[in-house]
Amino acid sequence: MKKKAKIIILTTITILWMVFIFSMSAKNATQSSSISGGFTYNILNTFFEQFRSIDKTTQNGIVEGLQFIVRKSAHFLAYAILGGLCFENLSILDKLSKKKTFFIALLISVLYAISDEIHQYFVPGRACQFRDVMIDSCGALFGIAVIIILKKIVNKIKIIYNNKNTNKLN
Repeated sequence: MKKKAKIIILTTITILWMVFIFSMSAKNATQSSSISGGFTYNILNTFFEQFRSIDKTTQNGIVEGLQFIVRKSAHFLAYAILGGLCFENLSILDKLSKKKTFFIALLISVLYAISDEIHQYFVPGRACQFRDVMIDSCGALFGIAVIIILKKIVNKIKIIYNNKNTNKLN
């Protein structure tokens, strides 16, 4: 795929991902709780047979207790994806050092996390929380690290593959 096409595609995916994050943050407290609660309930119901056999009140209590972890994990994951997308997007440009690419991708993700929390301040029942900015930032850092590691693995595989093909020709 040509470089320009890759940039357009990755930029579009990154922007769409940012819109998705924004849309999730625009949901009021009741809607947001319903989404995370429904997700938690479905996971428990699907993977834990014992969960299905307990009464609804106990099920609701368990779901409520796990919602915090689910919500914060969603923050982490959403920003891991954003960080990885930003890093990969900037990597294609080839105009920045790897160090600058890393810091700019992280900066974009952190600034977006801050703007997202400010946005939530104006959504009924939601709040602007420094803790969430930190979780989002750690997620972005993780996503960037995963992309860096995957790229190193792919490059090593390419080197091994190229060496095997070169040896076959000799």
